[in-house]
Amino acid sequence: MLTRADVEEAAARIAGRVRTTPVAVLEPEDAGGAPVGPSLFKLEMLQHSGSFKARGAFNRLLAAREAGALPAAGVIAASGGNHGLAVGHAAARLGVRAEILVPATAPPVKLAALRETGAAVGLHGTEYAEAYTAAKQRAADTGALFCHAYDQPEVCAGQGTVGLELMEQAGPDGLDTVLVAVGGGGLLAGVAAAVDGRARVVAVEPEAIPTLHDALTAGGPVDVPVSGIAADSLGARRLGAVAHDAAVRHGVVSVLVPDAEIAAARRALWERRRLLVEPAGAAALAALRCGAYRPEPGERVGVVLCGANTDPSDLGDGGAL
Repeated sequence: MLTRADVEEAAARIAGRVRTTPVAVLEPEDAGGAPVGPSLFKLEMLQHSGSFKARGAFNRLLAAREAGALPAAGVIAASGGNHGLAVGHAAARLGVRAEILVPATAPPVKLAALRETGAAVGLHGTEYAEAYTAAKQRAADTGALFCHAYDQPEVCAGQGTVGLELMEQAGPDGLDTVLVAVGGGGLLAGVAAAVDGRARVVAVEPEAIPTLHDALTAGGPVDVPVSGIAADSLGARRLGAVAHDAAVRHGVVSVLVPDAEIAAARRALWERRRLLVEPAGAAALAALRCGAYRPEPGERVGVVLCGANTDPSDLGDGGAL
């Protein structure tokens, strides 16, 4: 069971390794006119490696090193792009060999950035689940440490430091609600543990990849189809067990948003704020803009903009479908 104490321990461990990302005031116009009270964007797309995932990668590797469990073979991970970038970044800073397996459908901008980290990069399959299977086998064959993208306690605890920071930055009045995008659920699990009753957590998912929605309906993680503009970041076929446990324990609500609304939110962030995010990074805001989540008048909302590893040339359509 992931707890706030786990997240606080992660925050102490990774201090000085990751950025404390800033917040910006979220105005009603940003939210499509939703009647929000004093609300904030958490600008996590400014994190090292371009997403929140650097937090979990550092915590996983540092915790393993503390335990004497970081092998000479290094670390291996499967990723749609962002997790691999984070593991490659963390491994390079810690002097650890890294190997990242990604599906052949990963965006070229992410593949190029992955190679720049110095990690060995291999292509396998057409979706994250296939790269994951291959990476697990590769880790078994080589003895490398496997760093899961979202379903390891150390990874989730690291991601949860986003929530600790956000609540501190919100000041004494705090927030009523925190909106986070969900794929495999590592960020959701960590943030839910971090805020632990101080705010409700709303999980925002693309309609095309309803991992949490379907898990809550079925009573446990189940496979879902993977498609849509956010599939490279939110394209887990199945919600993680850590996230499901956290969602049930903390009463997390799932809302679904269509790809068109994610694309519109992404464009709006650029046009109104000059904030460049990938489609997954705009998903949480899309829930406010399209009414998938309707705040009460004056509700204080925190919206996590979770990643920016994207090609700005596709802002016209929010990303290829």
